[in-house]
Amino acid sequence: MARCIIALGSNLNDPHKQLIQAADFLATLSDKPIIKSSIYVSEPIGPSEHDFLNAAISIETKKSALEIFEACQTQEQLQGRPSRYPKWTARCIDMDIIAYGDDVINLPKLQIPHPEYSSRLFVLLPLQEIDPHWEDPIQRIPINLLLKKAPEMAIRKTSLNW
Repeated sequence: MARCIIALGSNLNDPHKQLIQAADFLATLSDKPIIKSSIYVSEPIGPSEHDFLNAAISIETKKSALEIFEACQTQEQLQGRPSRYPKWTARCIDMDIIAYGDDVINLPKLQIPHPEYSSRLFVLLPLQEIDPHWEDPIQRIPINLLLKKAPEMAIRKTSLNW
């Protein structure tokens, strides 16, 4: 069984509802109750005009990282995300696998940890909330130091509930 951490983001079609729907889906992949961070609001990176809602969820699963990745891609499409879209644009839902145990995976369509996670406060803050002792499996840098190195951006915890 592996602990898998997935970062969520949405800024279209009722983002709060999109996150809840994604969390419900992730619960079906988990063999134990999921752990959810608070929901954050962050400024967009790139051309998107709308702020994002972000969170992180931890699941415990017997499924492989590739099975989780493919299931998340299918769920993203079910929630209204096109299979191809320009990078950093608005989206109904985005689910990125940040960690799968301590595994480092480098496949053409799946890299774990996610290649850009360490420069994204909207991933790091929710990740720290659900696992304050997490450390990058490649560089062995603890989450608190990753947070200090990450570029600043407008982000805050919301009062939204799951």
